Amino acid sequence: MHSENLRWETLDALKNSPKGKLKYSPDWLDKGEDILSGCIEVSSLSPLSGQILKKLSPGPRLKSRCSLGSSVRDTSHCVLEDVLLCGSAPISPRLFSPPTSPPAASILIEEKDEKNTEDKQDETDYCAIAVSSAESINSAPVISVLSPRATQMAGCIRMCEEKHRAKAKVELSLRQEQQERLVATVASRGSEQLKRLDELMALKQRQEYQSMRDMMEKETQESLGRQEKLREEHKHRMKILNLRLREAEQQRLREAELERQRQTEGRERLRALNAIQEEVLQLNQLLQPALPTQTGPAPDHASYITRGNQLCSQVSEVVRTTAEGQFPNVEDMNVAERALQVMRSLVRSLHEEVAQAAERMKKEEEEEEKRKRQAELEAQQEEQKKKTAALSAKEKTKREGLQLRADDSTLKWYIGLQEFANQCAQSFEDLNSKDMQTKKLKMELQKAATIPVSQIGSRSGSQLKEIFEKIDKLLSGRTVASGGKQVCASQHPHGQEFVNYKLAEKFVKQGEEEVASNHLAAFPIAVVASGVWELHPIVGKLILAHLHKMCPYAVPYYPPMKEGMSVEDYQRILGYRVDDSKVEEQDSFLKRMSGMIRLYAAIIQLKWPYNKQGPHPHGLNHGWRWLAQILNMEPLADVTATILFDFLEVCGNALMKQYQGQFWKLLLLIKEKYFPRIEAVTSSGQMGSVTRLKQFLETSLRTQQIPSPKGQLDPGFWRS
Repeated sequence: MHSENLRWETLDALKNSPKGKLKYSPDWLDKGEDILSGCIEVSSLSPLSGQILKKLSPGPRLKSRCSLGSSVRDTSHCVLEDVLLCGSAPISPRLFSPPTSPPAASILIEEKDEKNTEDKQDETDYCAIAVSSAESINSAPVISVLSPRATQMAGCIRMCEEKHRAKAKVELSLRQEQQERLVATVASRGSEQLKRLDELMALKQRQEYQSMRDMMEKETQESLGRQEKLREEHKHRMKILNLRLREAEQQRLREAELERQRQTEGRERLRALNAIQEEVLQLNQLLQPALPTQTGPAPDHASYITRGNQLCSQVSEVVRTTAEGQFPNVEDMNVAERALQVMRSLVRSLHEEVAQAAERMKKEEEEEEKRKRQAELEAQQEEQKKKTAALSAKEKTKREGLQLRADDSTLKWYIGLQEFANQCAQSFEDLNSKDMQTKKLKMELQKAATIPVSQIGSRSGSQLKEIFEKIDKLLSGRTVASGGKQVCASQHPHGQEFVNYKLAEKFVKQGEEEVASNHLAAFPIAVVASGVWELHPIVGKLILAHLHKMCPYAVPYYPPMKEGMSVEDYQRILGYRVDDSKVEEQDSFLKRMSGMIRLYAAIIQLKWPYNKQGPHPHGLNHGWRWLAQILNMEPLADVTATILFDFLEVCGNALMKQYQGQFWKLLLLIKEKYFPRIEAVTSSGQMGSVTRLKQFLETSLRTQQIPSPKGQLDPGFWRS
């Protein structure tokens, strides 16, 4: 079993040897390589071959089988062992006769020594070859002696190799010639097939060209037919389009005629609608209660007025649609006519009710006379009591050093301005006539006077100059453009008075509304008002009259409550707005008063920069007078603190520069003497304005400086 394993190891070693790795390749001839070149190369054994032979060939067996001497055998054995262990010494293939590796052959001979004596002789020969090989390594070359059979075998092998080599060369040349003939045949066949292919391609090309020409001729004929058909269709369509154009032109002419008729009917309806609106407004004026000329209850007009206002709103809604460029339709006219009929019935009902009320009044007057006689005695007693109380109050005021009312000169000035404004208003009463032309002129003059003032705001200096020039033209009796129309105050005998009155009223309303919500707007409005005041003093007097009427604290004047005056009427005199017996909120009232005081404070310190001919028509001396008079009167809760703070914040810087030390003495007087009185009359819920005034006074007196008001116009403003 051990020898069998060694046999397989020997075969693996031979397989891994260079000759064992020879392979056959059919490409040797094409590459020009020799088929038997691998057999001629010098072979070398594996390094493990010596170990294998050492185990397979023990010393006693080798001695018995070799015919040489003991010394020679020992030497050859050692040399052979060294050669096999080295594995790098080349061994010529002529030393061994069999085609396989010598170690494998020696292994087979040693294992089968029982077969015949010829095998033993071969083993002896192989031993001799091994000894000679070993000696050739360590000594000079020697002649190897082979047995006749080994020599014969080697010669046979060489002859066989030469025979096979010659046969292979012949077969290789034959095969080469055969391949050349095959290549020539294939080349000739390929050239012939290529010619046939070229001929076939040329034939197909001619056929495709011919079919393409036929198809193009066919398409040409078809396109010519289609073009002819399109021409016919085009002519037919042109005829249809011409007919349609003629029909469209006729339709347009018909529509234009209908539009002209519609415009004519619309203008007629519009004129009728305007006449209806005018009549409705006139009838609505009749529904308003007349001023009571007699004592006693007047008929209740509230329901009639409410219904009349609703009807006026209906008609106004219809008119508003026409103002947007549309004519009233039949339905709108029906609505307006129904509203007119209802308004007429309301007026008739009101007249009937007024007549019935007049009869009742006559009866009540007789009874009232009786009650009056009895009430006169009581009234005299009450009057006596009031006089006594007034005298006591005057004495108390004199003791304290403050007034309850304005002095006589201020009151006389206030009354004179109000009478002047009333006379101006009465002078253009004829503009309130029912004549349509007069009403239209009145509306255009009012727009021309009020629209430029409403456009004053945070604008540039050049824009303010344009507005001022437009107002000056209107007040000078020249023609101005307003709403796309040319308007002139001289178109009516009293048009100039009307324009003056409305312009002054609009300036004050801007202070009440615009300045109240935007304090910075006070200076642009004030500078234009000051310039108009300087060139047209009548407008300035009317501005003061309207300002005193809407804000009596600008006088300053605290109107007393007269005998028999209702609370609502008294609050109106004080400047409150009263609608349907509902008085406006205190915050809203103070906001409006603040706006007008700020406008007045801005007017007295500003002058129109383009007027160089004289001093300010109502300058800072009036502001000093106002401030002195307000400090000589008892403070009002919440009102006095508000108007004092607004006046000083706007005009304080200008008064400081004008009066210097006197102004600081006045501020110190306010803080030490007058401010405690304000705090005394102010409740805990009204301390906001008091706190602002206190902080202003303390800061100003501490820093000895009052900053310029926000929004004041600097010289650079007029260059913008």
